[in-house]
Amino acid sequence: MLTLSLQYGDIGLFILRIAIAVIFLYHGIPKLRKFKEMASAIGIPAAAVLLIGLLETLGSVGMILGIDMQLSALVLAIIMLGAIWMKKMKWGVPFFAHDKTGWEFDFILLFATIAILLTGGGNIGL
Repeated sequence: MLTLSLQYGDIGLFILRIAIAVIFLYHGIPKLRKFKEMASAIGIPAAAVLLIGLLETLGSVGMILGIDMQLSALVLAIIMLGAIWMKKMKWGVPFFAHDKTGWEFDFILLFATIAILLTGGGNIGL
């Protein structure tokens, strides 16, 4: 029964790509719109926030359309490494906490993008 589902690997990777892309798009677009406010709130240069927002948005579009998926996944994985580093080293955020968000969300996004990087993201797309 479960081996039957293996024939749908490309569909599974497509679903993963869309889910990851939606999350990065949801977080990337506000960085493009309000990069100055976000920069002052998180303590990094406005140009860095703008660049991250642009990369998150373009990477999301690449994943949705199936264009340069591995490059998109690599860029998004690097962004997640940076996010984890900032949360852990600069802000002292724990992996998880019951009363706030830790960096466990960033962790799963990192490994989902690595999975897409290593598998090519499936054969569904342009």
